[in-house]
Amino acid sequence: MTGDRVRHATKTLSQLGLRARDGRDPTITGISTDSRTVKPGHLFAAMPGSAIHGAEFVSYALRMDAAAVLTDRAGARMAADALSGWDGALVVAEDPRAALAGAAALWFEAQPDHVVAVTGTSGKTSVASFTRQIWQSIGHRSISLGTMGVQGDYEAKLAHTTPEPVTLHRVLAEAAEAGVTHAAMEASSHGLDQRRLDGVRVEAGAFTNFSQDHLDYHAGFDEYFAAKALLFNHILEEGDAAVINVDDARGRQMADIAADRRLAVTSVGRAENAILRILGQRYDATGQDLRFSVMGQPHMVRLPLIGGFQAENVLAAMGLVLACGDPADGVLRSLPELQTVRGRMQLVAQRDNGAAVFVDYAHKPGAVIAALQSLRPHVMGRIVCVIGAGGDRDRGKRPLMGQAARDHADVVIVTDDNPRTEDPATIRAAVMAGAGSEATEIGDRAEAILRGVDALQPGDALLICGKGHETGQIVGHDVYPFDDAEQASVAVAALDGRI
Repeated sequence: MTGDRVRHATKTLSQLGLRARDGRDPTITGISTDSRTVKPGHLFAAMPGSAIHGAEFVSYALRMDAAAVLTDRAGARMAADALSGWDGALVVAEDPRAALAGAAALWFEAQPDHVVAVTGTSGKTSVASFTRQIWQSIGHRSISLGTMGVQGDYEAKLAHTTPEPVTLHRVLAEAAEAGVTHAAMEASSHGLDQRRLDGVRVEAGAFTNFSQDHLDYHAGFDEYFAAKALLFNHILEEGDAAVINVDDARGRQMADIAADRRLAVTSVGRAENAILRILGQRYDATGQDLRFSVMGQPHMVRLPLIGGFQAENVLAAMGLVLACGDPADGVLRSLPELQTVRGRMQLVAQRDNGAAVFVDYAHKPGAVIAALQSLRPHVMGRIVCVIGAGGDRDRGKRPLMGQAARDHADVVIVTDDNPRTEDPATIRAAVMAGAGSEATEIGDRAEAILRGVDALQPGDALLICGKGHETGQIVGHDVYPFDDAEQASVAVAALDGRI
């Protein structure tokens, strides 16, 4: 990704906060992290990667007339031959990712006036979306940024939940220049660990919950948690706000980290001393009534949202908005208008017998448990669950996915979910090991959904886990069109004789 759409056409290397080894200070015309996008005068950032080091492409960047190269010591050694005799500027940084993020922030300059970030294993997308929706209801030009791309008063597609710094700062600058004043962004553990948020002026952060995920990237739970904690002990500064779900055991630990950093902590949950406290919930087929208190003052609101956990997400969003200075009255008026994020406990179809079909993005054991537990109070009959696990990802969670479905659903159907380059049958076998002998294995996802819909009796509900908003199934290196919501609608229409 290049950095061409900016307020100023050029900056010197020193104006980007970078210093070359030999003191050279060339004029920079753009920033590239992909050698294929390098143009004359660009700074090429050769970053270390999990599979390959960007230094492998330095020679190509130089052929495209890059004016400077930013890398680490290992990258400088790898590219030594290509750099020999080159008359450009070489920047060697101890933490090249942080240096890149800082340079990107200085290059693009503009950001929305108010930026908040949310981290946690589950709920990031919903909290960011609810925050944006509340702001828009109040009258602010706002965006949410993450898994669903950039949504709101400025829209764009994103390849990652938390984009690499050049893309992130470009999007924030373009949004600001389009009149956006408020932005709520998801902060993934990858993004935090790789310093992608460095340079973003975040004034409030939220923590939702913590459970197993991304252990194919992080060495263990402690490292995964430490990456999440970077939002509070690195990105946010003293006096900034931290909105923490203290019902989660790790949330209490995160609240301690935030307090030690002298952040202004707003606690969320059912705990007696929570500042935003859940007092009670009453469920029905289309949503819930929520009773909660704000600093001891009780309130009652109708939420058109499925799942008890959504109350925690709504209050986290409320905490972020309040932290940015908006009055509580306007926030409270906006809550009944909130809409669920596409693919998050989304009601996608209903059978003639009244049974409902939901789609959810839950693709981690904790998220599956939370989704099923939260759906249960809305359902008078049985819960049927269609579930799978992705290929080329954390293998340890596969039996746990099956176990989560077995323990919290009445009928379990195991199917494929983005097998990627692995043997789908091997993945299903691992999920079946946790799901137990009463589970049904159906490899074809469309057939699995059809069978799940066919099993629905009056009062039952079907929860299709894993893909949520996604519209493709990854098999090998190819992406085939596949939309769980669409498949469920077709299955209901076919079985009820509507087509």
